Amino acid sequence: MKIQVFKIPQNSPDDLSGLEQLVREGKLNLSQIVAILGKTEGNGCVNDFTRGFTTQTLKHYLQTKVSLEFAKSVIYVMSGGTEGVLSPHLTIFTREEAQPTDNLHWGLVLGTSRTRDFLPEEIGTLTMVQVVAESVRQAMNSAGLEPQNVHFVQIKCPLIAASRTASQQNLKTHNSYQSMAYSRGASALGVAVALGEIPPERIAESDICVNYSLYSSVASTSAGVELQNCEIMVLGNSPQSASDYVIHHSVMQHALDTTAIQQAIQGTQQPITQIVNIFAKAEADPAGSILNRRHTMLDDSDINHTRMARAVVGAVVASVVQDPMVYVSGGSEHQGPPGGGPVAAIALILAAQ
Repeated sequence: MKIQVFKIPQNSPDDLSGLEQLVREGKLNLSQIVAILGKTEGNGCVNDFTRGFTTQTLKHYLQTKVSLEFAKSVIYVMSGGTEGVLSPHLTIFTREEAQPTDNLHWGLVLGTSRTRDFLPEEIGTLTMVQVVAESVRQAMNSAGLEPQNVHFVQIKCPLIAASRTASQQNLKTHNSYQSMAYSRGASALGVAVALGEIPPERIAESDICVNYSLYSSVASTSAGVELQNCEIMVLGNSPQSASDYVIHHSVMQHALDTTAIQQAIQGTQQPITQIVNIFAKAEADPAGSILNRRHTMLDDSDINHTRMARAVVGAVVASVVQDPMVYVSGGSEHQGPPGGGPVAAIALILAAQ
């Protein structure tokens, strides 16, 4: 398997000029795209329609240039919110089969999968954990990945919109914003189960978004109103790779943990100048403090705490790599320890240049 990774700036949610330029230059083959991960410039909350707008724009473009069936097959994960220095962009992953002449080595591989649509009453429940776990396993199998070699699992998951709650009684919550957390949390626990990080019998329904000692070290989940299923992308390294890229991860213990970011970069065994993108999760520590200092992110009624957390971690990550065009997603329920979160780095292998 040969994976290529392209990071493309966007001037607006429907700006595909960077993608079109790569196509014109013959650097990117549209028919080889398998997943697109984006940071869009909305608020990242329930009513952020930049995620759906960007997804719709991409689907229409790929449908026109390739085919409708192909456009439907691509995994789209748009994470809203580019607060602070975060710069809107797309990270596009292409995949092709390795050729007999390719030199197979330790490098990046990728697998994708989709769950079925979830009923509103299933979001944030053990059912969601189990369904996501099975789908993550399918993505791992398609990439030929062993659990210990998985470094990042990105999931786009649904939320419970108000229009779907009116006639429902058995919901985890009737609050749409809160439902995003339940969806992210259950999806992340599904990753943990699939990778063997947590035995399934250890997770009770009451643990979801309550017992944060249960978490995945590689899960990154992002909720949105634009879908009702989960779209899943699993990234890791394999000795059967023909890719010019490699991935590594670490876990931030708190929002200012630059050591973890540096560990993720160093784990690629490539110089920092070879980093293509950093992928990190961010949240306001639910304990209300960072490094034993009180924070007020959870008490602010004007700005959602996920937005503030993205701004903080975005600045920290950008300061390490000296590039504000990084992927930082807010809300890390069961994704790393409370107040922290997984961080992964993809690097272009120096010898490949």
